[in-house]
Amino acid sequence: MKCPWCGFEAPPRAVHGHLGEVHAREVRLEDSESSRSYTIVCPICGDRYRHPVKPRSSDARFVEEHLREIRLVAFDMLVNHLLAEHEPEPATEEAR
Repeated sequence: MKCPWCGFEAPPRAVHGHLGEVHAREVRLEDSESSRSYTIVCPICGDRYRHPVKPRSSDARFVEEHLREIRLVAFDMLVNHLLAEHEPEPATEEAR
């Protein structure tokens, strides 16, 4: 699997870790009057995934303390999307 931002190539789990370490700022936090959410946008197709931060989305300290984990959850969604939508299908025995 390849990182969609810099081309780093490794198995999905290693790419997930790479995303959290190198591209953490790609996860955006958004505030509204009643909640806080995170957003990640696929740099390949522009699909956007937005999800509320729980359980205490309005608690700023909670978000500060758990920001790394919030970003890793967002990158988990992105890795799944990349695998499902943008990674080539592995060759089957018949196609070889």
